[in-house]
Amino acid sequence: MTLVKRRSINQYLRALGDKTLATSMFSGRFVIICSFLIALTLQTIPWPGMLDLLRPSWLLLVTCYWVLALPHRVNVGSAFVLGLLWDLLLGSTLGIRGMMMSIVIYLIALNFLVIRNMALWQQAILIGLMSMLLDVLIFCGEYLIQDVDFNPVSLWSGLINCILWPWMFLLMRRVRRHWHIR
Repeated sequence: MTLVKRRSINQYLRALGDKTLATSMFSGRFVIICSFLIALTLQTIPWPGMLDLLRPSWLLLVTCYWVLALPHRVNVGSAFVLGLLWDLLLGSTLGIRGMMMSIVIYLIALNFLVIRNMALWQQAILIGLMSMLLDVLIFCGEYLIQDVDFNPVSLWSGLINCILWPWMFLLMRRVRRHWHIR
């Protein structure tokens, strides 16, 4: 009676080499794009009444994580495209969120080494401030094009993002390590 040695899927993929479809599909792009699609979905889900002003900026949180973790893969151009998609999904003035997301992500990407070495609570405060900056920049961009009113309650979403950042950071880091994204 011979014992049949079972191989896992990962062992088969390693035996096939690095140029297989499966390893290229899971080389990281697929996971990063899926995380952005989930963030865009969460960003556009409607919230009831006044709670809409407290909505966390899921797209900003996910983009900030990927810019801090992999600045050579996700950068200002990625933020601009994501902002354009965000504008399309919301039906707002095309380009406002794209430009403002790229400004905020530029500030983060410019100092990614410093931010990466900060304590998690310091990163959370910085991300909360960047979220408030994004809200103010989006208001300024919208105000230049059409007559809109600023609601200071919308800045509370920065506090929500500050509270959510440690959990989002740890979740995204676990995803990145699980899929060996580099």
